[in-house]
Amino acid sequence: MKLYVSVDMEGITGLPDYTFVDSSRHNYERARRIMTEEANAIIRAAVGNGAEEVLVNDSHSKMNNLLVEELHPDADLITGDLKALSMVQSLDETFDGAIFAGYHARAGQPGVMSHSMTFGVRNMYINDVAIGELGLNAYVAGHFGVPVILVAGDDCACREAEALIPGVVTAAVKQSISRSAVKTLHPTKARALLEEKTAEAIGKRSSIQPLVPPKQPTLRIEFTNYGQAEWAALMPGCEIEPGTTVVKFEAKDILEAYRAMLVMVELAMQTKFC
Repeated sequence: MKLYVSVDMEGITGLPDYTFVDSSRHNYERARRIMTEEANAIIRAAVGNGAEEVLVNDSHSKMNNLLVEELHPDADLITGDLKALSMVQSLDETFDGAIFAGYHARAGQPGVMSHSMTFGVRNMYINDVAIGELGLNAYVAGHFGVPVILVAGDDCACREAEALIPGVVTAAVKQSISRSAVKTLHPTKARALLEEKTAEAIGKRSSIQPLVPPKQPTLRIEFTNYGQAEWAALMPGCEIEPGTTVVKFEAKDILEAYRAMLVMVELAMQTKFC
């Protein structure tokens, strides 16, 4: 059995706000240690329940947060931020299941630090389905026939996963009080929950179906201001929908849509403060 683990940061136990997930802030070093310990809990349970190979992808910000020297030795790590498939880099048809840990809710929704890729994104759609990072990453997994078997994060991320992926196992390590406050488990209890839910997800993996993306999907991203839409629309094949800040791209498949999303949001961030 071969498992893929994508680890974001906002949904990690005990983290309520951006002082924990911004590398320039004072709580960041504490947070990355908790993040690494939670990845280790998942890896331990995966190996203990039959996984012969575990690939972990650091999926937050500059994507170099996990402490490699403290990571479980039975896992390989992808670290660094220039990756064609970003949060799901190197996920392919050879994997038996994917696990998303430390995840958060999509932009515009309740949940601690909820957003979709960058703060310039108000909404993101594949065809008419509103999605965030979780949904888009699950579509990529589904493109390769890989089911997302476990999603861990705050309660809002877990509800989003359950609405998208029938039968997915979820592990809510904290409950959102507001976008910057949580009621959280102790890290020790959270790690135990993650081990329990990883084992449960592995046991149920054959009954969880991949989230198959539509063929030739239309990617639509609504930005917070028109300047961001103008920058995003500079990418060939993109156009702004009249009277909106929505930029549309017709993709040949979900992988092209994903790469287009990465380019569009990076371009849009050229207009940051006005």
